[in-house]
Amino acid sequence: MGTLHIHTEKLTTIHYVWLALIFITLCFTFLSYFNTHLSRVSLLIIMVLLGSILLLATRYFNTSTMSFTLTFMHCQFHSHYGGWTTTWHNIAHIDHATLGSQGWHSSLPWIGIRLKSYDHFIQTICPRVASRILLEQRILLVMALKHSDSPNYQLEDILFDDSPFITQNGEQLLGLQAMLANRMRYNRELLGFDFFIADDALDRPINDFIGLLRHYKAAAA
Repeated sequence: MGTLHIHTEKLTTIHYVWLALIFITLCFTFLSYFNTHLSRVSLLIIMVLLGSILLLATRYFNTSTMSFTLTFMHCQFHSHYGGWTTTWHNIAHIDHATLGSQGWHSSLPWIGIRLKSYDHFIQTICPRVASRILLEQRILLVMALKHSDSPNYQLEDILFDDSPFITQNGEQLLGLQAMLANRMRYNRELLGFDFFIADDALDRPINDFIGLLRHYKAAAA
């Protein structure tokens, strides 16, 4: 498998629709207000300037960013605050995250990743990314506990559990690393996965992205 760089854009179709509506509204406002005061050439120039300003603003806010690099060896996540990486051989399962109980499940806008070993992932992850995972993905843990038929934990005890964590290699993790490892352990028990990828980091529908990841994983086997 060749190396694939995946870029995501900040603006979606709905954003472009709103920009078009704003442009049309501004044009009608200027036309109705200045119609008796300015010539047609002046009005045309004003509309061109408005369109140019909106176009430049769109290009500025919609600068694409690289979010993933997929190679024959590993999957790597990128962001302006850091990233994480894991080899395909260390991934046990990739699937659409779901939530439910008693046979009823609903899909969540997240991809779930379950690892074979936490060691390398936690030891190499950027601290800022680890912090963001703990903060941004806590809602999944909250929902999992609320939908659990017989929860074994209190939310305040597991949400930011920083008790020492022993890796498979016998190394003791402390602080932020221990907190992330414990969160991944609770995620696996309650949701079946260790950590998650939100759909807003993807460049295609979530099921297509899952298929792409599985394709690379299968090729690396």
